[in-house]
This record gives sequence, C-alpha cells and structure tokens, in this order.
Amino acid sequence: MERGQHTYSEIMSQPEVWQSALETYAQLSEPYQKLWSEKNKGVQAIVTGCGSTHYLSMTGARLMRQSGFDASSYPASELLLYPDSVYHFDDEYMLIAVSRSGTTTETVRAIERFKAKRQGHIVTVTCDSTSPLAELADIVFAIDDAQEESVAQTRSFSSMAVVLQQMAHGTDDDSITESSRLPSICQSLLDTHHDLAKSLGENPQIKKFFFLGSNALYGIACEAMLKMKEMSLSYSEAFHMMEFRHGPMSMVSDDSLVVGLISPQSAKHDIQVLKEMQDMGATILSIGQDTTDFEHHIALPDDLPSWNTPILYLPVLQLMGYYRSLFNGQNPDNPHNLTAVISLDNI
Repeated sequence: MERGQHTYSEIMSQPEVWQSALETYAQLSEPYQKLWSEKNKGVQAIVTGCGSTHYLSMTGARLMRQSGFDASSYPASELLLYPDSVYHFDDEYMLIAVSRSGTTTETVRAIERFKAKRQGHIVTVTCDSTSPLAELADIVFAIDDAQEESVAQTRSFSSMAVVLQQMAHGTDDDSITESSRLPSICQSLLDTHHDLAKSLGENPQIKKFFFLGSNALYGIACEAMLKMKEMSLSYSEAFHMMEFRHGPMSMVSDDSLVVGLISPQSAKHDIQVLKEMQDMGATILSIGQDTTDFEHHIALPDDLPSWNTPILYLPVLQLMGYYRSLFNGQNPDNPHNLTAVISLDNI
C-alpha cells in the first residue's frame, strides 16, 4: 500500500464531508438552541477534548465567548484529575465534549463524572454516533462520514470544527446560510494552493516550522503544529502571534518557515510580526482575509464573518504536513509511536 494514501484521500475529501457536517448541525440546531433558552442563558459552557480535539475545544470556546456565551476550554484530563480547579460543584454547566472516536478514556471518564454529579447538559461532537460519548450526551452532533483510516486527524478535526463554529454562532437560522459556502471554499483552497503546500513541505532548506495565531486562531495554529510534528517528525511549534516576540523568535533564522494566521481584528499587528520575522531570514506564509505582500500568501474570502473562517486556515497546512511527512520518509497514515485512540485502564 502506498504511504500516506489514506491521509491524502481524507484531506482532499474535506469539502464533501464538511457538507455532511453542516447537515448534521442543521438537523439538530433547534434542540441545541433550546438548551440556550432564557433559563440556561447564564450557564457556563466548558468545552473539552484531548490532543487535537483539545485544540479544537480552545477554538470553539473562544468563538462562543465572542458570541456572548460564558465559555472556557480544558483538556479532559484536567476535568477528570483536577475537577476542583474547574467546577464549582454547586453550579450548573453545559459540558461540550469533542472526540473523533467517542472512546478516548479521559474524555469518557470526565463526562461520566460530570453526569454522575448532575451538573448540567452534555453535548457531544464526534465522528461515531454509536460511541460511549454519544450515549452519554443529551445532544449528539455525529459526523460519521468524517471518520478516518489514518491515525492523524484531518477531515475529522475540520468537520467537527465546522459544527463547533455553528454551535458558537448558530443561535439564528441565518448562520447556516452563511456557512453554506464553506465546502466550495475549501475545495478552491485545496485546488489553488496544492502546489504551494507541496513545495513548502518538500523544501530542504526549511528545518523549523512555526505556526502563529491569536484568539480563536491559536487553537488552529496548535493543530497545524501538531499535524506537522506527528506526521513528519519535524521541529514544529505554535505560539500566540504577539507572544512570539517574547523569546521564541530567538529560534528564527533562514531555515525557518513562519506561518502567520492573520486575524482580521489584529491584521496590522500580525503583519508587522511577520515582517520582523522575514527580516530575520525566515520564509513567511501568511493566511487571512487581509491582503499582504509576502511571497507566499493564501487569501481567504473577505466577505465571510470572522466566526466562520477559522477552519479555512487549516486544509492547506494539512497538505503541507502530508508532503513533509513523505519528504522525511515517514508514513502519515501511521505516525511514529501513535495510535488512533488512547485507552487507559488505570484512570
């Protein structure tokens, strides 16, 4: 079997699977919106996951806060092992659990504990409608079409992100209409920038990869970092955009690729950081709705609301990680030392 054939197929199938994700949300939007009735309006939402889905929970929680919800994110292990630092046990919460398989031990155990203490409603976002997490939830957004053969998450992550974007802003019917373009935009990005992803991934001069993003884009930057690291075993780090100046930029040189996820709210400052890194010798890849004059730029549609764009920053970066993996002699379908699901017997 050819190395990486599953990963490549899963990355390139994202437009179709995103459509399934939008349909999944639409089917359950009414009961989900009812959870945020006047009675529950002040309830805090906690979004949780492990690994990639923890990074997704970070983005989801930030988008929810931007939409006026009281939301925060934690790794599921923190909810399980340190509940006193997360919950006030007399309060009610909305727990949103994100898991590709719906079987990750820390997440399942954390949700079981939450449910045993009757601390509020549980919403699960998963790619397996028959999983333990699905059975534990009051509402299940299950995108079964997004399940993968590969160990590393690509279309599963992005499809669940599409649902979380809707959950964060989807308290009105217009949000579904505004999102209907996402699959076609994803297809255009993959088609237009495929060669760029390949050339950067196979560039032998690049030894270090830095992914910078702020606000809701920080979780996406972390996921891009993880894809590069786990698939290709390359040096790869993620930082908040402005924080990169405070120490980490000491690592930048002419062997570095700095990928800037430019936020429309802070574009002027983000672009300035990238220009400084370019002056230090780094190759720059900018992604965003704002125009830049960097050699490598991925333009996102400037007529989409900012809450609807975070996942659009990722598909081309997944492709770059895939090509880097092959360039490094790795198999992105089965990354070194990794399995698709972490199962623990003693937690």
